[in-house]
Amino acid sequence: MRAVQFSEFGPPGVLRVAEVGEPHAGPGEIRIAVRASGLTPADTYLRAGRLAGIVATPFPHTTGVDAAGVVDEIGAGVTGVAPGDEVFGMIPMTVPPGGANADHAVLGMWAPKPAAWSWAEAGGAAGNVETATRVLDLLAAGAGHTVLVQGAAGGVGTIAVQLAAARGATVIGTAGEHNHDLLRSLGAEPTTYGPGLRERVRALAPGGVDAVFDCAGGALPDLVAIAGDASRVVTIADFDAASHGVHLSHSAPADDSAVGSADAMAPYGLEVAAGLAGEGRLRVPIAAEFPLAEAAAAHELSESRRARGKIVLVN
Repeated sequence: MRAVQFSEFGPPGVLRVAEVGEPHAGPGEIRIAVRASGLTPADTYLRAGRLAGIVATPFPHTTGVDAAGVVDEIGAGVTGVAPGDEVFGMIPMTVPPGGANADHAVLGMWAPKPAAWSWAEAGGAAGNVETATRVLDLLAAGAGHTVLVQGAAGGVGTIAVQLAAARGATVIGTAGEHNHDLLRSLGAEPTTYGPGLRERVRALAPGGVDAVFDCAGGALPDLVAIAGDASRVVTIADFDAASHGVHLSHSAPADDSAVGSADAMAPYGLEVAAGLAGEGRLRVPIAAEFPLAEAAAAHELSESRRARGKIVLVN
């Protein structure tokens, strides 16, 4: 089968589509024939060597953590799903996580694919849904709260906005002005990032902000000041979090204590997301779709930080 791999750290050009052996489902797992799979910032960090010394990366490494497709193999002990079912989900979290950007992928958590979602939407959903659910849980964000999502137009941010709104929270999202209409359509009050953020948020939320979800990095002093306490800020993007007293949330085991231990994952979020999608209350904005052979171009777009929503590889 085909798989997107790299055998050395470097720019997107180190990616290759290789012919590799098919994986098989182990106990508690399923295998799918992949129709679409996602690209996450973590994939680009691994490929570029930014996580060297933090996450062990044996070569060759197959990229991708989330995918959607048709079940074609069931592992021991698995119930409630059968060959031919359409699902979306995530690979088992190993060191390093990867394996979804391929013709077949083994999933460790999954949910039925919502009929309302295209294959591209489903293929790019699970990782962002799990991350957003996990962080909103850590922040105890819910009804009556005001939540600020920093970097709200990206893959995780667009999902976090919708899930926070579905919990009954008032959501403020930061993004470039060209993405403000998108954020409004997802349920957030938009504002721009950068200098003056504290004042702009204060004008939108004179009663204060209860929780801050940082999807972008680079602004923790302002975000802590907005929240009023570092314990009310969680980041998924700023590796300097500890120096600001902020929790950096991730789910993959790491070798460097500087990034902290992995947080418990939130697999139940996939079923919640599927239910919301069926009610027309959760969509997956797609920034771009690329065939597997153009994975390098997909990584280039991700690293440009100009993508609005999720970047997806289609089979």
